[in-house]
Amino acid sequence: MDLQPGQQVLSAFGNYEPDLPDHSPGEMVVESVGGGLINHTFKVSSEFKTPFILQCINKNVFHDPTAVQENYTHIWEYAQYEGTRLRIPEPRYCGESITLFVDDNENYWRAFEYIGNTKTIPAASTKNQAIATAGAFARFTAAFHDFHTELLKNVIPGFHDLGLRYAQFEESLKGEYYERMSKAISLIDELKKRERYKHFYEIMTESPDDFPLRVMHHDAKIANVLFNKKNGRVICPIDLDTVMPGYFFSDLGDMIRSMACINDEDSREFDKIRIRKDFYNAIVSNYLSVMGNQLTASEKKYIHYAGLLMVYMQALRFLADFLNGDIYYRTNYADQNFDRAMNQYVLLMRLEEWLLPNSPSYG
Repeated sequence: MDLQPGQQVLSAFGNYEPDLPDHSPGEMVVESVGGGLINHTFKVSSEFKTPFILQCINKNVFHDPTAVQENYTHIWEYAQYEGTRLRIPEPRYCGESITLFVDDNENYWRAFEYIGNTKTIPAASTKNQAIATAGAFARFTAAFHDFHTELLKNVIPGFHDLGLRYAQFEESLKGEYYERMSKAISLIDELKKRERYKHFYEIMTESPDDFPLRVMHHDAKIANVLFNKKNGRVICPIDLDTVMPGYFFSDLGDMIRSMACINDEDSREFDKIRIRKDFYNAIVSNYLSVMGNQLTASEKKYIHYAGLLMVYMQALRFLADFLNGDIYYRTNYADQNFDRAMNQYVLLMRLEEWLLPNSPSYG
């Protein structure tokens, strides 16, 4: 859908300022900001006021846009006023104490400060980029060490809940796409053999002293980090819609999954899937260098399970969607979700071959 902001939205955010409530911004120019797959995002420039980022929250993904914005406000205020030294784009107001605007079509809009001279990087091509990304997300979670996680709403319930994802995988086995089931039977068996990862996740959820809930980004990819255009330094993580309470493995595992492998998740060259061990070690080492003093002994002991858990969960999700008839992930050809699941299974095997001989077992 080619959604564009209407004049009422532009006026709401463009006109309002606390000190100058109805001061006109003059002529406004709207540019689409590409890259995001969920929300519609635009840069709005004007004659007389500073530019800002305008975004429409995707209600198909985030069923409660108000909760999304409340979470953002909570973390921005904490970062701003608790001396965290963490930069988060400031929310822009559209009325007194109001940062969310609902248009006549019941679309939910919010706006942020525009940070100039910045860039995003779609994929990590160097080890230094992976190191910088790991540090950015580690500093983000570390900044909220004393934050009360119960203040945050679960805007996507069960997003990184491995128990739920395994149950959804089991439910998909009851479907009627028999040809797909036949194609996937060997892969189904291999993923079922690894049910132990689900049991480990359940142990974590029942052990809050060993595995506490933390403020996690939940989409920790290099594409969600803003870099300075001139010197390449990290400015801040962005796309904070999925910030929720979560466990230690989520962000670290996401970074391992998306940056430590030579191939991305859409590659069908399964025999060429390899772990970039220098990237992996750099990601884990830099994450620990920031988070080390905050992690529990159990989190440190099982730090190398972060990638295993996330890759396994993604394999389950891709295969379940394939067996359900491709109802969640967008596909470009009939078997793409099967190929994605196979890709993640091979990546999981590569991680297991390397990590498990030297990693602690769990009960």
